[in-house]
Amino acid sequence: MPVAVVTDSTAYLPADVIAGYGIEVVPLYVVLAGRSGREGQDVAPDDVARALSARGGHVSTSRPTPGDFVATYRRVLDAGADRLVSIHLSSELSGTWDAARLAASQVGEHVVKVVDSRSAAMGSGFAVLAAARAAAEGADVDAVAEEARRTAARTRTLFVVDTLEHLRRGGRIGSAAAILGSALAVKPVLHVLDGRVVPLEKVRTSARALNRLVQRAVEAAGDGGVSLAVHHLAAPERAERLAAELRERVPGIRELHVSELGAAIGAHVGPGAVGVVVSPAAEDGAQEEPQEAAEG
Repeated sequence: MPVAVVTDSTAYLPADVIAGYGIEVVPLYVVLAGRSGREGQDVAPDDVARALSARGGHVSTSRPTPGDFVATYRRVLDAGADRLVSIHLSSELSGTWDAARLAASQVGEHVVKVVDSRSAAMGSGFAVLAAARAAAEGADVDAVAEEARRTAARTRTLFVVDTLEHLRRGGRIGSAAAILGSALAVKPVLHVLDGRVVPLEKVRTSARALNRLVQRAVEAAGDGGVSLAVHHLAAPERAERLAAELRERVPGIRELHVSELGAAIGAHVGPGAVGVVVSPAAEDGAQEEPQEAAEG
């Protein structure tokens, strides 16, 4: 295709989708037990779940290097693409977008258009998928990037965690730590707002948090066409229950993906985390919400 789509390993798209659309994935790095490896290649979700569950276990992550992106961009261009759209997790949560921008400046900013999804996991993944579909239909580079931006802008990412400790350690919880203060026994429903993790509401038990997660997802989905994703880390049964509830309560599901979070995001949410990503279909003439995605 004249326009190729690149993303990072935190989009967590299904493998068959990545292969089918020829999406290029640049992995983040995960450090555990004194060794560094590439997410999805050297380090699996199970590795992270075990490390975080162990006493004193700690996992950290780091962005791909600009050189990693340069190598990928040049390989894709050498394979026949004319232009690239590179879509990545929120710049508020990772330096990945910055690394991609640096790489684009070396390869040629007229060749590579870099988009900050202002989200993560399938919050980014649905934007990548929309861009890949637009590219497959022959859209030019500006239209492909715009489709990614618009899809990211209308996508909601909601989740609950068993403990906030992993988010606090990694510095990803932002203002949520100040708002929750000492009330860490409360189970918050969190979401990604303008690229940051912030609390949506607080409830008293895990069961109520999961119920509110479903309710919030149903409200965000509305009655029209919608794409959904359910993520988890080491909680497959909980994720399948969520998916079953969503199938029953959301009338316009076009696609629903259930997948385990990879190592890079899993390291910050911890075992037992579950989330729902809601991406309503575009409506003719609809106005997108501002500031959910940024393009560079």
